[in-house]
Amino acid sequence: MAFEFKLPDVGEGIHEGEIVKFHVAEGDSISEDDVLAEIQTDKAVVEIPSPVTGTVKKLNGAEGEVIEVGSVLAVFDSEGDDSASSDEGEKDEPKEEEKAESKDEEETEKPAKKESGTPKAAGQDVLAMPSVRKKARELDIDINEVSGSGKNGRVTLEDVESFKDGGAKKADTSGKEASKEEAPQADEKEKKAAAPAAQDEEERIPLRGIRRTIAKRMAQSAFTAPHVTIMEEIDASELIEVRSWAKPIAEKKGIKLTYLPFVVKALTATLHQFPTLNASIDDENEEIVLKKVYNMGIATATEDGLVVPVVKNVDRKSIFTLAEEIRDVVDRTRNKKASVEDLKGSTFSITNIGSFGGQYFTPIINYPEVAIFGMGKMADRPVAVDGEVVIRPMMNVSLSIDHRLIDGDVAARFLNHVKELLENPKLLMMEMN
Repeated sequence: MAFEFKLPDVGEGIHEGEIVKFHVAEGDSISEDDVLAEIQTDKAVVEIPSPVTGTVKKLNGAEGEVIEVGSVLAVFDSEGDDSASSDEGEKDEPKEEEKAESKDEEETEKPAKKESGTPKAAGQDVLAMPSVRKKARELDIDINEVSGSGKNGRVTLEDVESFKDGGAKKADTSGKEASKEEAPQADEKEKKAAAPAAQDEEERIPLRGIRRTIAKRMAQSAFTAPHVTIMEEIDASELIEVRSWAKPIAEKKGIKLTYLPFVVKALTATLHQFPTLNASIDDENEEIVLKKVYNMGIATATEDGLVVPVVKNVDRKSIFTLAEEIRDVVDRTRNKKASVEDLKGSTFSITNIGSFGGQYFTPIINYPEVAIFGMGKMADRPVAVDGEVVIRPMMNVSLSIDHRLIDGDVAARFLNHVKELLENPKLLMMEMN
């Protein structure tokens, strides 16, 4: 019998997700717990398992399409009994009233594909990512009144901002449709003639999946938090010596020891002394939230874009343990095996461009955090030491702050303390818990 499977809430209280990939086609057989689809949420790509064993009768939506939580994702011909065929009870012989109600619900759930760019009627579900809904609340805007320019009428951040500034109304869209109908056939011929030339000059790629999430988050951070970035040079001579001494010990334990765990420890020790950098701003309630845990986000380059897995409770872990956990969560992220839990809860983040040859840069804060530390390339350079020019291994670092909460003098003192600990690793050991 038919079993309707609705998209579940996969965590974080999401309202919708983007279909990244279906792992089956209509007519395929599938076993319970086999992967049915991959769904992109605000935080990660989540694998959705099949709840039953049976045949895939119908798949709703297409790759790249946004689907709301609670909407039917797939319909199966399942091998279970009637009681297992639906999460809404027995439906073998629905009453006429139930059929009517079901039809009304289906009509409500179906996205108005031909009304993209028009305001939603009162009470109708609006397609919008959680970050867009939050922005609308912050601006005291009823999202039901906003014209959605995205796919299937989805409301974007740009739509909300445009609405705030008195954006286009429904009449504008109808006007466009009318003008299209009245356009002379000659204009259509000219467009068709020009189309091949335009296609030769450019390629258009849909902004989907993780890249779309990254784009929205970067824009949200850049336009919400006023960024200020300060930079510094660190003499890594003693840090290199300590790592060289500890490296063979780590290798015996099967651990690959990099400089990153030392940096994490230096940052954690400094965050204890500058708690406002281990914080966030609750914009909705206008509150500063000081975090009592120390969870480090590690910005990681993947084939799909930049993702930030999180190492939890870094203040309670040794450098060897940190080295293991950083490598593990980064590997799982690059192999698309990271869970939603792996990608949430950071209180401060690190990004490293040095491995790609970059020196100084201005990293964007991992909003709603209020600061991010950037590591640049380590290289031998001439520096002045005690009045003499000597060659030292120098590492460039950056610190971007949310200037709404962090003042420039606090940021400078924070970065100077990190510099002191990394240039004197023995002192770093003294500050460890």
